[in-house]
Amino acid sequence: MKVKVGVSNRHVHFSKEDFKLLFGDSDLPVLKELSQNGEFASSLVVDIKTDKNILKNVRLIGPFRDKTQVEISITDAYFLGLKPPVRMSKNFDGALDVILVNGDKELLCKNSCIIANRHIHINSEKQDEYGLYDGDEVSVLVSGDRGGRLDKVLVKAKDNYNLELHLDMDEANAMGLKNGDEVEVIKGE
Repeated sequence: MKVKVGVSNRHVHFSKEDFKLLFGDSDLPVLKELSQNGEFASSLVVDIKTDKNILKNVRLIGPFRDKTQVEISITDAYFLGLKPPVRMSKNFDGALDVILVNGDKELLCKNSCIIANRHIHINSEKQDEYGLYDGDEVSVLVSGDRGGRLDKVLVKAKDNYNLELHLDMDEANAMGLKNGDEVEVIKGE
């Protein structure tokens, strides 16, 4: 079974409360819609600051969430001097503290920084059709000059999801993948 790839760069999902502290009482402006229904890239950016370095112009992703989540790659983590855990979105077990900066305003976001686990989004109604179920772990085969196999790909099902494999920039670059490329899903190995 083939699945399209969506490459995800570093980004921040804000809670409404944290957003207000850095940006005031405004809405999260939409720059462009993303591949998953209801999600969008904002025109706003923040900097991620640690004792070692500052990662500039990190995109905000909407809509607001219950808790602020900072998603970076392993390369970003090295640059920032961090060792965040690999987690599924909204799993903050062991997540690290980082400082988010907007101009002269800074906000310490406790227990917020992770490296997102590679995952496949699927619409809840399509699980039987594709044989991919929420919580499953599968592998994907990548063809091409930098091809290979990615294991421990988790399946996330939700009513509004579109079928797509999400990788961070490090994973996509290592395999020579870009948005819209296709990979083969391997189940049960």
